[in-house]
Amino acid sequence: MSHAVMEQEPERQPESQAQDAVPAHISLERPGDLNDDGTRQLLRAGAGILAVGTLAALLTVSILGGIGPQGPHTNAGWLALMVALMCWPFGSLCFLLGAAKWLRNRHISSQGTGHGRNRR
Repeated sequence: MSHAVMEQEPERQPESQAQDAVPAHISLERPGDLNDDGTRQLLRAGAGILAVGTLAALLTVSILGGIGPQGPHTNAGWLALMVALMCWPFGSLCFLLGAAKWLRNRHISSQGTGHGRNRR
């Protein structure tokens, strides 16, 4: 038996329901909200990724056979070394971007309160 696939039109929602579909943590009233621009998430992710890379390097040197003149002595050591060498650049860039955004937000907030310099 062959089953016929019936095409159906997607259901359309009224515009009032479409606005309710926006998650609560996204602010539509204040698009320039400095408290929710991803700075904290970038700093946490960058620090976490750097920590994982450092842990992988320490495990390679200590528990997973160490590193000789031609590289790690075990397959697990090679894998941990690859993880470390991938985590360090990505984690550093992620953390630096978060730090730059934090400094920018700090500068903007200090200008808004009148404590910063006015550059024109």
